[in-house]
Amino acid sequence: MATKIRLQRGGHKGYAVYRIVIADVRAPRDGKFTEKIGTYNPNTNPATVDLNFERALYWVETGAQPTDTVRNILKGEGVYLMKHLRGGVKKGAFDEAAAQAKFEAWKADKQNGLDKVREAEAKAKKEAAANALEAEKKVNEAIAKKVAEKKAAALATEEVAATAEETTEA
Repeated sequence: MATKIRLQRGGHKGYAVYRIVIADVRAPRDGKFTEKIGTYNPNTNPATVDLNFERALYWVETGAQPTDTVRNILKGEGVYLMKHLRGGVKKGAFDEAAAQAKFEAWKADKQNGLDKVREAEAKAKKEAAANALEAEKKVNEAIAKKVAEKKAAALATEEVAATAEETTEA
């Protein structure tokens, strides 16, 4: 049986959430599948992936062909790196402990990169809010200045009218 690792659509209109499944190539997109190995939510920033790493690695090593999107997801999660490292262990290039150390180093580096992206987004969001607040303060000051000018003009016209009445009465 030829198997594929692919996405199965869920969620509602305009808000797609996907399951990562192992399915026969002849099965329809949202039809029968062999095993569910994870979920993928592209609506969050960054996209949320919940993956059963061991099962994904097993299916990739077994020969299941992923679709392009799933391949990118699996690469991002490190499944293909671990497959590569296990191949090096089988060939005797290094031992299992060295392979695991390389994988952990890669995973830590990736996590640092994601943390930096999140921090940069939070900083940009805070900066945008501060800029919006400053712009709003400037607009409010301009409005207050106009109101003060109108009140001053109204007081001046009242004073002129009052002095005009006093002069006519005298």
